Amino acid sequence: MSRWMIYGANGYTGRLIAHEAARRGQRPVIAGRNAEAINGLGSELGFEARVVDLLDREALQQSLRDVDVVLHCAGPFSATAQAMIDACLASSTHYLDITGEISVFEGAWKRSEEARQADIVLCPGAGFDVVPTDCLAARLVGEMPAATHLTLAFRADGGLSPGTAKTSVEGLARGGFVRRDGKLEAVPLAWKTRTIPFADGPLNAMTIPWGDVFTAWVSTGVGNIEVYLAVPPSTSRRLRRMRLIRPILALSPVQSLMKRRIEKSISGPDDDTRQSSGSLLWGEASSADGRIVTGHMRTPNGYDLTVTASLGLVEFLLNKRPPEGGYFTPSLLAGPAFAESLPGVTLDLSIA
Repeated sequence: MSRWMIYGANGYTGRLIAHEAARRGQRPVIAGRNAEAINGLGSELGFEARVVDLLDREALQQSLRDVDVVLHCAGPFSATAQAMIDACLASSTHYLDITGEISVFEGAWKRSEEARQADIVLCPGAGFDVVPTDCLAARLVGEMPAATHLTLAFRADGGLSPGTAKTSVEGLARGGFVRRDGKLEAVPLAWKTRTIPFADGPLNAMTIPWGDVFTAWVSTGVGNIEVYLAVPPSTSRRLRRMRLIRPILALSPVQSLMKRRIEKSISGPDDDTRQSSGSLLWGEASSADGRIVTGHMRTPNGYDLTVTASLGLVEFLLNKRPPEGGYFTPSLLAGPAFAESLPGVTLDLSIA
């Protein structure tokens, strides 16, 4: 019988995933380093609970020996993904996570050959970042194979979880990224702004280092990619002013202070907030001769989408084993239409 694990199940998103798995009648192993929280959740849901620290390499590998798939939910993933990937390679366990961090995607991609040799899948980004945008990008380029430029944008309502907020703090220190002529290019915070024609009306948006700057290139081969987030103009102006203090924001004591404040002030959106909010996505693929394909995607709240998307990819790996291991984006693993198969997701494409 196939077994799978949620590591970091006591975190905000991990807990949502664990509860939905229980509702579906699934029986994952749950794990993490906080014994009280993990054992308590295991008792609540009737799941086997394992207490293991990512820093204990031998214990982590041993905890995965009888696990076919791990869904890694303990972020920030820039600090945790490598240890879990190491353990998955050693134990022949498929790896999924819910990151949106470019460095994690790139790090996993560089280990694709190791994954092939171990016959496992490495697929970071199994949640809102980047399942819907990755599938949108793949669908757009499927309609426009000659595309040379890809622009993606999203509007996400409902607020942030503590983990997402901490990752955003790390992003302030790193600045922005776009892809130019196939290469990642560092750019300032809020490098560009533009008006995005979302399905519910135009909104101001700014460039951000969304994971698709890396993953959409892998999925589509398009060499020029920008990603935008809908924000008020005041937010764009504020981030531009912060360019002057970015070196200070990168200091470890400053990062630690901001993250402690997040832990005290942010708990994540509650059930009512998630149910009453959703996300809008827009994408455009264009070719050198001026042809354009655009797409509008509508999804549930990003955290609810993360729950259904990550569980969908777990089920895919348990039931439809890929022909070989390696690094995969969500659209390369489960197909460009995977996002559209999820509850509450719709897509409209238009060719000009």
